[in-house]
Amino acid sequence: MPALNVEFSDRELEDLRQMAKERGTSMKALVREAAAADIVRHRALKEGAEAFRQFFTAHADEFAAAFPEDEPVSRTVEGRAV
Repeated sequence: MPALNVEFSDRELEDLRQMAKERGTSMKALVREAAAADIVRHRALKEGAEAFRQFFTAHADEFAAAFPEDEPVSRTVEGRAV
């Protein structure tokens, strides 16, 4: 399995040691779990944002009708909308 060396300050390293001890796990496992959880969170946020964009696009007219004050004001140049 590929590995990654990560540098921490002395304070961070001591905090990690203490946290691992309190949780009854190794520092390696603690850091790996934190990184894996952040990867899952990041993927979920990306998927959620995409689902929202698709929903908003599919219902754009409904949103515009419900919240007309939030619609951009068209500018006109020589009688044309820009």
